[in-house]
Amino acid sequence: MADKNFLILGGAGLVGSQVAFRIANDLTPEQIVVASLYNREVRDAVAQLQEMFGNRPIQFKGVAGNVFVRSGFTDKSREWLLDGYARREALYDDLLGPVQNAYEQSQLVKIIREHRPDVIVDCINTATAISYQDVYAASRIAKSQMDNLFRQVAAKDTQNNVHSVWKETEKAFETLLLSEAVPQLVRHVILLNQAMREVGTRMYVKVGTTGTGGMGLNVPYTHGEDKPSAKLMSKTAVAFAHTGLLFLMARTQGGPVVKEIKPGAMIGYKNVSCRTIHERGQTVHVYTSRTDQLTDSLVLRAEKNGFEQLRALDLPVVDTGENGLFTKGEFAAITSLRQMEFITPEEIARDVVLEIKGSNTGKDVIAAIDGAVMNPTYRAGYLRQQVLDVLERLEQETQAHSVALGQLGPPQLSKLLWEAELLRIEFGTLKEVLAQTSEEIATKIYQRVQADHNLRQLITSIGVPIFAPSGNELMRGPFIRIPEVVGQNTVPIQKGDIDHWAAKGWVDLRPANLAQWQERFRIMERARQRLHGQGSAAITRQVYPFKDIRPGTIVGWIFNNDEYGYRIK
Repeated sequence: MADKNFLILGGAGLVGSQVAFRIANDLTPEQIVVASLYNREVRDAVAQLQEMFGNRPIQFKGVAGNVFVRSGFTDKSREWLLDGYARREALYDDLLGPVQNAYEQSQLVKIIREHRPDVIVDCINTATAISYQDVYAASRIAKSQMDNLFRQVAAKDTQNNVHSVWKETEKAFETLLLSEAVPQLVRHVILLNQAMREVGTRMYVKVGTTGTGGMGLNVPYTHGEDKPSAKLMSKTAVAFAHTGLLFLMARTQGGPVVKEIKPGAMIGYKNVSCRTIHERGQTVHVYTSRTDQLTDSLVLRAEKNGFEQLRALDLPVVDTGENGLFTKGEFAAITSLRQMEFITPEEIARDVVLEIKGSNTGKDVIAAIDGAVMNPTYRAGYLRQQVLDVLERLEQETQAHSVALGQLGPPQLSKLLWEAELLRIEFGTLKEVLAQTSEEIATKIYQRVQADHNLRQLITSIGVPIFAPSGNELMRGPFIRIPEVVGQNTVPIQKGDIDHWAAKGWVDLRPANLAQWQERFRIMERARQRLHGQGSAAITRQVYPFKDIRPGTIVGWIFNNDEYGYRIK
């Protein structure tokens, strides 16, 4: 196999460590990079691999840190990140700011760029990492803080009290924004996809989750809430939203092969031992108990100095990795017949490596969805032309231009459709456009829109302005779709903005843009000349088979060839 460089995200975990073992044992890697959250677990995992495969010419490397944040925050706790205004601002920018800025800062991108893996196996429990930030708790806290702030203001409390409550409310509200699962998941997948495309990663294999160990809405394991657990359901929602995004990634031209193995049972186990129990990094102790009389309130967390600390809690437990430590009773209950039962990490790792090798395990969820979705049909293709014919007839009867409303994103679609329509109205065919200079085209179309009030007003009324050939004037209606700026009505113009906005959502009549249209038409004409004599093989996405200008079909050609925004299946 050509794959020599492997990156295992979550590689020190229960499944990740077995995947690393299988890759080292069954394939011929030159380098395996183990990336996991904590330094200690990464060192231990690398040391174990080196001990087992010291006689093989394999280089083992370790990378520690949180891959969901920027590189400067990788060793910080979530509590620390949320505790400072500047740090919350940085998290907000990375989550909801410009993608390219987040890309340059991302720890995940940094790892991929540095190690340039041929294959990435992602064993991180992404759904848990995102959903367990608990948007429900964050929502309750934010609402409570807002209510408190409103009460303080309504009561005209002292300025100092209002200021103190305001700061707490600010933190609660920003924490809520940063706990939203969908923006985090979408940004994560976008950064991952861009990084893999940049370095030429061949395959991405995700070890996902059902969120409930394969059980349904009647899953009896909760976090203290009523059944079903909203927090657990959020984990499932994120897990399958992740699958949907990976399905899209798998259908994207130029990207890696994408697969997902999704265990539908509890994964276990790592070892069985008697150990001291820890919770959230702190040792759990055994305390003396006391008897309290029930009143009208209940103290959930009493002062510890009222209880005598006897000893650390030591128990025989099963270590199930990311799922935690289970006692005998817990393990027996959760693995009982018709409960979650369980699957071993070795079985998961075996299927992962078989998929990497090209074997069809039948366990790839992306392939299963791909085979189950309904694709375009012959009947729909046949009816398409009838719809277009009726629209064409209605256009002629009403003397209206059924071109674009601006409601189907992106706004670039409306801009391109109207530019193609203006070329059609003025010149009719591709050859006629190519017979002009770009300056002549600009002059004629500009004169047309100046003279035809109805045409001009139709374009500008849907939020698409018309940029004059001079580059100094803009014909517009009451609103403009591009630039899109939330919360502002006046936008300063900086260097490069005009060209960017014109490319995205303005009918651009400058000669340079019309020269670009001429170049497209030349490519279309050359491809059309090859149609004769090649049979059906000549009909590809590069071919525009018509002599006349048909705006919708032409813009479809542009999206297929200029933007590379086409479906591959």
